[in-house]
Amino acid sequence: MPEGDTVFLLARRLHARLAGRPVRRSDLRVPRFATADLSGTRLVGTVSRGKHLLTRLVPESGAVLTEPTTLHTHLRMDGQWTVLGPGRRLPARLEPDVRVVLQTDGPTAVALRMPVVELVPTALEHTVVGHLGPDLLDAALPVGERVERAVRNLARRPERGLKAALLDQRNLAGIGNLWADEVCFLRGRSPWAPVGDVDLPPLVGLAVRMLTFSVGPSRAPQVTTGDTRPGRRHWVSGRAGQPCLRCGTTVLVEAEVPGDPERRRTWWCPHCQPG
Repeated sequence: MPEGDTVFLLARRLHARLAGRPVRRSDLRVPRFATADLSGTRLVGTVSRGKHLLTRLVPESGAVLTEPTTLHTHLRMDGQWTVLGPGRRLPARLEPDVRVVLQTDGPTAVALRMPVVELVPTALEHTVVGHLGPDLLDAALPVGERVERAVRNLARRPERGLKAALLDQRNLAGIGNLWADEVCFLRGRSPWAPVGDVDLPPLVGLAVRMLTFSVGPSRAPQVTTGDTRPGRRHWVSGRAGQPCLRCGTTVLVEAEVPGDPERRRTWWCPHCQPG
């Protein structure tokens, strides 16, 4: 599943290509909204909230819609957005995967294999993202407030394992498997350490800084070590059986337990993360 910074960058690209453009034709290929007509609306823009995408539209003259509306999508494991230039078409082999088409007076945005597609009044966006904890990339909130809210949420269950708590989007939004493993490593804590035994403010603060750097101008998204060479981009994630880049101990991996949100695939260094 894409991490929060990946979805943030996707929202930025969609916004840059589509914001302000009128929708000439729409096609939502999901049963619940198959008859929805977004033509006559104008794309206000797209923002991310954790791993969710909110594409906002406002009605203009001739629109079927009568109120500002948000197209809510979530990529989960396989979803994808692509933007086609004027006159460009998808390869025919991808047509069965199309779930959303937004044709503007210029580019056309297409969502493929999108598992979550729904329309909600923009005033009711909270019904689809209101359950999320603070978005670690939400620049509208001061960094200190993002950290404080996340720490408060995490501390509600002090007995819970650290990584599982970090992955729970109700506590804080945007951290996925890669970031959880890397943050635990850099703070020297076992992924299974009880939350109540962890100094949370510096850990969450580090997560905010790392995600912010990933979406910044460095052009090195999700490089946590500062080394872009193959096999050296991450401290532990994806490096099972290889020597730890810090101490040389063999990096271990714990297999995922299907259906158990507390047991995701986890990489860690037993020497650098003793507890």
